This record gives sequence, C-alpha cells and structure tokens, in this order.
Amino acid sequence: MEVTGSAGAPEPGEIRNLKPCLLRRNHSREQHGVAASCLEELRSKACDILAIDKSLTPITLVLAEDGTIVDDDDYFLCLPSNTKFVALANNEKWAYNNSDGGTAWISQESFDVDETDSGTELKWKNVARQLKEDLSSIILLSEEELQVLIDVPCSDLARELCQSCATIQGLQNTLQQVLDQREEARQSKQLLELYLQALEKEGSILSKQEESRAGFSEEVDAVDTGISGEISSEITLTSQILTALKEKTAPELSLSSQDLELVTKEDPRALAVALNWDIKKTENVQQACNQELALRLQQMQSLHSLRNISARKNSLPGELQNPKRARQDPT
Repeated sequence: MEVTGSAGAPEPGEIRNLKPCLLRRNHSREQHGVAASCLEELRSKACDILAIDKSLTPITLVLAEDGTIVDDDDYFLCLPSNTKFVALANNEKWAYNNSDGGTAWISQESFDVDETDSGTELKWKNVARQLKEDLSSIILLSEEELQVLIDVPCSDLARELCQSCATIQGLQNTLQQVLDQREEARQSKQLLELYLQALEKEGSILSKQEESRAGFSEEVDAVDTGISGEISSEITLTSQILTALKEKTAPELSLSSQDLELVTKEDPRALAVALNWDIKKTENVQQACNQELALRLQQMQSLHSLRNISARKNSLPGELQNPKRARQDPT
C-alpha cells in the first residue's frame, strides 16, 4: 500500500477536518492512502493519484466492501477512518475484489472461499446488525453470540456498525460484562445446588429420593420400550440446544431467548426421553428456562420504558420555550 500526502495547501485561515481514506481502481489490489475533507476533494485526488484520464470523468466513489455508491458528504463524514473506496471512471461498474473483505462476497455468485470462515463472518455480521437496529437486544443474545462479537476485531465491528473504534471498544466491554454476569449467575446457582445437596444428605432425604427415582426409572423404561421412538421423533429442538441442556450447569443462561422459548414449548415427556432424564428434572429445567425468558423480556420492557422517558425529557425544554403566562394584576 502506498501512502500519499495531502495535495494542495489550505487557504490562509481555512480549517479543514481531513478524513484518512484508502483509494484504489477497479480490478486492482494496489491501494493509496489519502486524506480529504469532502467527496469532491477525494474525487479530485483520485484522478491525480490513480492517473485517471480527465475524459473519463465523472468519477464515482463506491465502498470497496460492497459497492455502495457514496455521493453524500454527510454520509462520507460518518464513515470510519481508513474506509476503502474504489474509484469508478465514467460508466465503469464495480466488481468484487478478494482483498475487499466485508460483506461483498454475499452478492458474488461463485468464488472459492473457506466455508468455516465465511460462516463465522456471516454469523457475527448478522448479530451486529441486530445490535445496530436495537442495542437492548444484547439481553436476548446467547453466550455464543456474545463471545462472537467480543472476538471480532474492533476495527471490523466499527466498520460494520459505522461507529468509531472507541465506541466499539466500549460496546465490547459491555458485552464482556453481560457474559461475566451470566457466568457469575451460573456459579451462584451451582453453589446453591451443592448447598441443597448437603442439606439432603444431613436429613437422610437423599436415600428416599434415590428409591423413588429407581422406581420411576423402571416405570419409564417399561413405557419407553413401546413409545420412546414415537416421542423422540416429535422433538423439534436442534442438537446444539440438546447438548447445552445436557452439559451446561445452568443451560438457561447459555441459550438465546429464541432457544429458551423453544425449550419451554417442548413436550416434557418427549424432552425427557430425548435427554434421558426423569420428568421432574425435565420440568425443573423447563421452568428455569421459562423464568429466564420472562426476566429477559422484563429487562427489555424496562429498557424501552426508560428510553421513552428519556426521549420525553429531551423534548420537554423545546416545548416550554416562550411559555405564555397570565400577567398578574398589579392591584
């Protein structure tokens, strides 16, 4: 990549806010670093730096990652620093380049790419778009989705959300806090379960429960021989959800809100057969998932309410400008 200095000196007394950008021609990998205060200046520098014939003007600037045409100065100023641009001369059409990165590969009909890498990239971008539409949806994300956004390079996430790196760093810190809070809740629940188990042993309750469970298991085994195949075929949960239910200490904290809803709607008998659990344990897990889902929805409603209150407070000063008051009679 070649870095080119600013062309032309500013007028005396003129103050310009320059945005660093990366320029290249179509079908080219060679990039040039430039700084411009507006789109017109960037177009002019593109002609000079990329040696574009003046007869091929006008120059159209598009985002290198997906071919979006940038023809508005306000939008240009909102883009992050070092955004990649492709300069198109006359009627030239944008073409995807492997060095662009971003989401441009989605519009490409066919080219070789590693399936695992593309799937991971698509996943974090889909989650990022959810946050862009509504930041409070952080509450509804699964632990896996939270970790995916935390692991994304700050510059890539900033480009996707059209925010500064400092803002995105703060967002990733918040995501890490949410993830840590869920881990703390899981550990607290695990400690509580250990404490309850200790109480059961002291009160000789555990032996009675074992006897009842043994009798129940024999009954379930007898019933399963006739209907287990039929019930298991009714399970609609994915293997990923079933694995989380089996292996996680507090699975309700690991699942997304959508997955929690699926678990709560599942038939307890069918779920018990699929997980090889007894009915009581299955119902307890479904109840925990239902409580976690209700808590998240309540948090979402609280955030929306606070947002509405904040919006009303912000509009209040404008409404109270030049208030009309009745004059008091001096007598």
